[in-house]
Amino acid sequence: MASSLKNSKISQNLIQEYRGKLLQWYDRHRRVIPWRALPDETPDPYHVWLSEIMCQQTTVQAVKAYYLKFLELWPTVQDLANAPQEDVMAAWAGLGYYARARNLHKCAKIVANDMGGRFPETQEELKKLPGIGEYTSAAIAAIAFNVPATVVDGNVERVMARFFAIKTPLPNAKKTLKQKAHLFFDGFKDRPGDLAQAFMDLGAGICIPKSPRCPLCPMKDGCMAYEKDIAAELPRKIKKTKRPKRYGCVYWVQNNNQEILMHRRPEKGLLGGMLALPSTEWGNKKDVQHLESLNKVKPLGTSVYHTFTHFDLELSLYTARISGPMESEYEWMVHKNQEEKLPTVFKKAFVAFRQQS
Repeated sequence: MASSLKNSKISQNLIQEYRGKLLQWYDRHRRVIPWRALPDETPDPYHVWLSEIMCQQTTVQAVKAYYLKFLELWPTVQDLANAPQEDVMAAWAGLGYYARARNLHKCAKIVANDMGGRFPETQEELKKLPGIGEYTSAAIAAIAFNVPATVVDGNVERVMARFFAIKTPLPNAKKTLKQKAHLFFDGFKDRPGDLAQAFMDLGAGICIPKSPRCPLCPMKDGCMAYEKDIAAELPRKIKKTKRPKRYGCVYWVQNNNQEILMHRRPEKGLLGGMLALPSTEWGNKKDVQHLESLNKVKPLGTSVYHTFTHFDLELSLYTARISGPMESEYEWMVHKNQEEKLPTVFKKAFVAFRQQS
């Protein structure tokens, strides 16, 4: 069957055949995920939107607990819109990519206050909302509203690269892979949401990055990479350059009331709006230049390490006392359970400080 797909113009009948096989497989093997509507249930747009924002650059397994926590705290988009931003940021702590949380809150306010609590149903209107781009708008339109849309995430790209044996490496192949995916999604009005989720499940469970389980795949008979025995080699990727390393200092400052000094980071920038321990700027050199407002600075002789998308970070740990007035973004807090509100890098430092005390 694969030989029939080698022509530049692929038969719509063949696309329909393999789309049908994929959906039949999905009906038997679909994943049960907290935000996914069960068969014969109507998807809740709020649930779909919340999960899609959380799943951006984050695994389903990592998202599950956060998703359930958000629904418990804020069952509706109106509840989320009414929540203080610092509470939303605290609940998001540890999930990473914190601009998503800020945009999530902004989007909730717009939907709740300007749209009567109803998400727009078209991809074009969805893209006008904060934090919703090409992929997320397509996923929400298809899954929440059953609107035909070409939904292409990393799983879909991998399936397309193998099914059509696309050897051009990512990210250069993105446009081509979306065009190939469009062949399956274009004009498909029956079950566009299920089709999107079927491709996602296929990529997550069968067409996995390493050692794909090709014999179990419902699309294997049409897969060019399977026929050529090169599935494990695809998709190819341009080799990443080595991440640079940055350095900084982080402080444990405690007063006579056993409170610790905490810092609300600026809205713009990395970890924007998040609660954190006081720290210096993160630079490319291991130069120790402590915050001017601190004195009695003592090194603990240990560091914490964290990997961000574009750089590795080493933070050296110090205890200190305040030598003068602090700016308004600093405040004293009791330290019990504060680590639960911190992004991962500062949570690591918080735990390390407690272990040293």
